[in-house]
Amino acid sequence: MANGWARDGAVQDQIDSTVEDGVSAARQRLAHSGPSLTHCEECDEPIPQARREAVPGVRLCIECQAKWDRRQQYDSGYNRRGSKDSQLR
Repeated sequence: MANGWARDGAVQDQIDSTVEDGVSAARQRLAHSGPSLTHCEECDEPIPQARREAVPGVRLCIECQAKWDRRQQYDSGYNRRGSKDSQLR
């Protein structure tokens, strides 16, 4: 297949990399197994008993979890492929 300056298999490599990134991100979002922590592993504040019961394996307090969730919104969904218009210029 004629694909300009890209080497053979480059498109498949991009697809594979995007899938691997997605799987890695999903695995990080999964709840940890085992008992919940009594104190947040980020700020060392106590985690309320109700949160520990509601979220098995919880490791962060509500505030640190919210910060982590906001960071994840910006890190996800990166598209490595440029548009066809940018490739033609």
